Amino acid sequence: MHKVNAKHILSSSGNMNIYRGCTHGCIYCDSRSSCYNINHNFEDVEVKQNALVLLEDTLSRKRKKSMIFTGSMSDPYLPLEKDLKLTRGALELVYKYGFGITILTKSDLILRDLDLIKKINEKTKCVVQMTLTASDDLMSKKIEPNVCPPSKRIEALKIFRDNNIPTVVWLGPILPFILDTEKNIRLLLDMMIEAKVKGILYFGIGMTLRDGNRQYYYSQLDKEFPTLKEKYIKYYKDNYFIGSFNHSKLIKILDETCEKHNIMHSSDEIFAYLKNFEEKEYVQLSLF
Repeated sequence: MHKVNAKHILSSSGNMNIYRGCTHGCIYCDSRSSCYNINHNFEDVEVKQNALVLLEDTLSRKRKKSMIFTGSMSDPYLPLEKDLKLTRGALELVYKYGFGITILTKSDLILRDLDLIKKINEKTKCVVQMTLTASDDLMSKKIEPNVCPPSKRIEALKIFRDNNIPTVVWLGPILPFILDTEKNIRLLLDMMIEAKVKGILYFGIGMTLRDGNRQYYYSQLDKEFPTLKEKYIKYYKDNYFIGSFNHSKLIKILDETCEKHNIMHSSDEIFAYLKNFEEKEYVQLSLF
C-alpha cells in the first residue's frame, strides 16, 4: 500500500475510485491491462488519502443530486478498507449530502456498512452490485485466490434481500474451458434466484484479454491449469474477446431463466436503472 494526494475523486459521470490496484489476485482481471496506465505494482494498492476531503468539497458544491458509482476499477472493499474506512467515510458523505450510490464489490466486508447502506436507500437509492463467476468455492479459490468465496457473496446478497436493498450481479467473466458449463451457469442462477437479485448483467459468455492482463492470465493458467494456455493460443490467438464455444446454449439458458423469474437482464435497462436517481419523499404523520 502507498498513499497519494489525488487532484480529483469524482469523474464527470459520477465514478469514484478511492483505491487503484488490487490484492484479490483474480487471474482474469482486466484492470491489469496496460491501457489503464497503472505505473506501480498492481498489488501495491494506491490509496487516495485525501479522497474524503475531495469528495465532500465536490458533493457540497453540486447543485443537482445524482447517483455515484464506485468499484469499476478497484474494489472499494479491499482488505485494507477494514482499517482505513475510506469507503465507509464516502458513504457517510453520500448520505449527508443526499446522493444515491451503487457499489460494485466481490467482498462480504460490505456488510460492515449495512447500517449506512440502509440509511442511504431509505433516503434516496443504494444498489449493491456483486461479481460472480464460479459457483464452486474450490474453483473460485483457483481463479480468485484472495477474495471471499461465492458462497459468502451469495449470503451477503441474501442479507441485502432481507433488508430491502436492491442487488445486481455482474455474471462474469465466464472463463472458456473452465467455467463455461451448463452446470456452473445453472448453479449460479439458482443462487441468484434464491437471493432475489433485481438484475443480472452478462456481456456474452467468455472474457476479454488485452496487453497486460493477457500475459498475467497465461502465467496463471500455467500454474493452475497446465496445457490450457496452448488451447487459448490455438483457438483465440490475440483476440480481444475470448468467446466460449458454448456461448449460444448458455446465453439461451440465462435469457430464458431471467425472463421466467422476472429478473432484469438487458444491459441497457440495468444501466438506466443504476443511473436513475431517486429521492424518496417522507410523509410526517400528524398526531391530531
